[in-house]
Amino acid sequence: MATTRTPGITVDTEGFRTINKEHRGERIFARLGLVCQEQAERPLAQELERLDWELERRAHASPLFSDCAKRFLLESKYKRSQADIAWHLGMLSRYVGALEIRKVHDETLRPLIEARLADGVSATTINRTLEVARTILHRAARAYRDRYGFPWLETASPLITMLRESPRLPHPINWDEQDRIFRRLPDHLARMALFAVNTGLRDANLCGLQWSWEVPIAELSRSVLVIPAQAFKSRRAHVVILNDVAWSIIETQRGKHPVWVFSYRGECVERMNNTAWQRARREGKLPDVRVHDLRHNSESRIIPCHR
Repeated sequence: MATTRTPGITVDTEGFRTINKEHRGERIFARLGLVCQEQAERPLAQELERLDWELERRAHASPLFSDCAKRFLLESKYKRSQADIAWHLGMLSRYVGALEIRKVHDETLRPLIEARLADGVSATTINRTLEVARTILHRAARAYRDRYGFPWLETASPLITMLRESPRLPHPINWDEQDRIFRRLPDHLARMALFAVNTGLRDANLCGLQWSWEVPIAELSRSVLVIPAQAFKSRRAHVVILNDVAWSIIETQRGKHPVWVFSYRGECVERMNNTAWQRARREGKLPDVRVHDLRHNSESRIIPCHR
């Protein structure tokens, strides 16, 4: 490659020209083909002008909500709720991701709220998404700084109004409801649901249950599972007591996966509230029964019980 009169433009022995130039820390590269010098200089000049404009815009513009979301997601990489945070951020990004962070407030979030309500989503679920937005705004005002030390959001974070929730009372499922849902579940999910009913474990803990947490109890001729503090909601270690039903499920699962007690096709099950669960409760005509309701039965089933 031979250089030309214009720095950043080279030409090979066959007359093919290439742009390869670093400008203000950014690389500009393009293969132009068989063109003359003037034809090569025009796109380079246009790209230099565009790049200068973009860098100036970045220097003086307020960060976008998507910039803050990326940083918050990176900070959340070791949290147990990282997958849920990523989901909420994806939902927020559809509506406010391209907005400057200072332009995110109740009014710009209204289209998201209206769309979610129209889809039949509960106020509680929508509020979880709004809480993520509120956290990001707070960090943009209090923690995130540019290279000059100025906050990404130069005013106090706006108040994000939560929707009024209608708390739903616990709904322990009866034997008839259990049969109507469980027999419609795929085998791996039915075992997980039956284990939840008999132990009271939350969805996240049940899906993340590991064989390394098993502790044999010689006097009982069986084991318990000790969930470590960092994996449990209360940040305290939790002992899972296994009645006869739960113990039989543990024995059934042995050898299916080296790490996870419950797996599907060689992978950890991400959540029980999936398409199969929703289809089973719909076909069983129990649309209001949630995965979380399974844990409300555990106290009556901790000891062996029979129908």
